[in-house]
Amino acid sequence: MTKQLRLMAVHAHPDDESSKGAATMAKYVSEGVDVLVATCTGGERGSILNPKLQGDSYIEEHIHEVRAKEMAEAREILGVKQEWLGFVDSGLPEGDPLPPLPEGCFALQDVEAAAEPLVRLIRSFRPHVITTYDENGGYPHPDHIMTHKISMVAYEAAGDPERYPGTGEPWTPLKLYYNQGFNRPRTVALHEALLARGLESPYGEWLERWDESDREGRTLTTFVPCAEFFPVRDKALIAHATQIDPEGGWFRVPMEVQQEVWPTEDYELAKSRVPTSIPESDLFAGIRDNDGYE
Repeated sequence: MTKQLRLMAVHAHPDDESSKGAATMAKYVSEGVDVLVATCTGGERGSILNPKLQGDSYIEEHIHEVRAKEMAEAREILGVKQEWLGFVDSGLPEGDPLPPLPEGCFALQDVEAAAEPLVRLIRSFRPHVITTYDENGGYPHPDHIMTHKISMVAYEAAGDPERYPGTGEPWTPLKLYYNQGFNRPRTVALHEALLARGLESPYGEWLERWDESDREGRTLTTFVPCAEFFPVRDKALIAHATQIDPEGGWFRVPMEVQQEVWPTEDYELAKSRVPTSIPESDLFAGIRDNDGYE
């Protein structure tokens, strides 16, 4: 008898799971892996980004319920399980100087206390691998940065019986990854491929900002081949209708170009309790085919 592998993806808001690592999750679901998305907040303060839905008073007044329904549809498309951690969206502060964050929001919680529901979920679901965001949040949204912080605490604490008593039997995850799908090598490759085909690229300004930025590039360690699941990813993303315009920038690169030029989703291995060789093509490298796992 083989034992089932389990993957947990920790995200800040509904829709993040569909824009970061969704094809990877769909691929693993198709292979029999048990996949759970942990969504930290309800996305209550997210703006309505789809111009076709802006000005809809019902959506504006019931944004929490609407986004929960969108999440339910997306998780069905991806074939994953999903749990809410129950925190309140912090919103994305704008202005100079930035305004204070709303009282009681996710990003203002004590990190140790905020990690408790994630520890509880890890001990219940017992994932072998966890994916989350890097210390910059992938981009500097306060909820993404907070998601990173509680993920790191929970990864270390979940297997320690002395920490978070009363939250279930200890469980030690074996690997933790940062989502790095929006990386410069991928962006350059797609940009150049579009121009070579005589097509317009949406990435010109992105690359200019990258060149002007002093942020160092991330170390990509793991490239999961999942091109055949890119259409599933896009379908899940479109399910988040308040956040995604199906005619917008997310979908300007022809599917066949994406699948040919960059057929992977990419990660940075941040923590591992098992030996593995870099680069990897599997989040379960070092775990699969070991101790009865398949």
